[in-house]
Amino acid sequence: MRQLIRNIAIFDGTGSAPFPGAVMIEGDRIAEVLRDEAEIDAAQADMVIDGQGATLMPGMVDAHTHLTWGSSVEKIYHQFILPPEELKVAAWRNARVLLDHGYTSLYSAGALGDQIEPELARAISAGETPGPRLVPSTLERSPEGEEGVETGDVFNGRGPEAMRAFVAYCAAEGVKSLKLVISGEDALKPGSSQDILYTDAEMIAAGEAAREAGLWIATHAYSPRAINLALEAGARILYHCSFADDAAVDAMAAKKDAIFYAPGPGVSVAALEASPPPHIDMRSMKASAAERLELEKTLVPKLKARGVRVLPGGDYGFPFNPHGRNARDLEHFVTYYGFTPAEALHAATMLGGELMDQPLGQVKPGYLADLLLVEGDPTTDVRLLQDAANIKMIMLGGRMHKSPVPEPLTV
Repeated sequence: MRQLIRNIAIFDGTGSAPFPGAVMIEGDRIAEVLRDEAEIDAAQADMVIDGQGATLMPGMVDAHTHLTWGSSVEKIYHQFILPPEELKVAAWRNARVLLDHGYTSLYSAGALGDQIEPELARAISAGETPGPRLVPSTLERSPEGEEGVETGDVFNGRGPEAMRAFVAYCAAEGVKSLKLVISGEDALKPGSSQDILYTDAEMIAAGEAAREAGLWIATHAYSPRAINLALEAGARILYHCSFADDAAVDAMAAKKDAIFYAPGPGVSVAALEASPPPHIDMRSMKASAAERLELEKTLVPKLKARGVRVLPGGDYGFPFNPHGRNARDLEHFVTYYGFTPAEALHAATMLGGELMDQPLGQVKPGYLADLLLVEGDPTTDVRLLQDAANIKMIMLGGRMHKSPVPEPLTV
């Protein structure tokens, strides 16, 4: 099946300005990117789609996804922990909601239920349920002794051997990236962001075991010491890092070719905007959000200038920050971190493809045809992507999830 999309402006994911042209897709891959109208031979296509001047761009990648954080723009849950059967329903729904909103790949930052994401990833791959490509995770691991953590199982045992056992469990389950909570969380327990929840020996053991098993590590890290522990363990992606000092910035920059960083402004902005009912106390969350955002206004541009790959993905799934609003992160990158719209799109596409470690995130021959057709020019206004109605086409691996009305080619 050869599909030709013509009469479009192409944002190729690199951050360069859009250019007029056409794209030929063969099977699940991009076969040709044509810049010259004279090169276009519609007779070579089984289907021709007239883009009517819209922008063709790569599908977006969310680098910090929690599919089991249940709330979406379609259904809000006012409780965070759901019964197991409802948790699965919510995760399946949220995967489809994110695809509906232009996210064709997700990197999980941990789940609230065991085995849910590997099962979902398999179901998506088999075509049993709609959803983006997914790097699945398991329960976020917090060690024994942390407040509210029950003891005695593979998810929180202490010592290097317990860490190795956890990694082995993840590998057997089908997890691709395991999530380690190294820092506390001020939003839940004020002051705990400076706490260190793992020992050096535990983190080193986790890193060694993950490398041996071919798994990635994602880390919740706020303080300089937590950042260093993540780096020493060989973490692939670091979240938050809001309290990084100059030495931590240097350490992250030194490993810029091996790591990714997702600050997660989405949840902070949404917390500050939220107007909870009287029985919900968000004072700690709001104070933490304001502090983090202020620090990150300086931190993120520093890391970006040093070549660290900064990606969007902002803890969506809370009732005040539901799935489906994820594209707000692009606007936050522009507003709070000083990115241009094209740089924010580059982060959500090409850099996201590098995080996924697949030929994704670029409109380039040989790359998977995960593509969006957007009304207007998102390189001048990223807010266009916050309205799913502006996304006229969503293609995943050459297959239409959302199809524009095809118009016959006139010759």
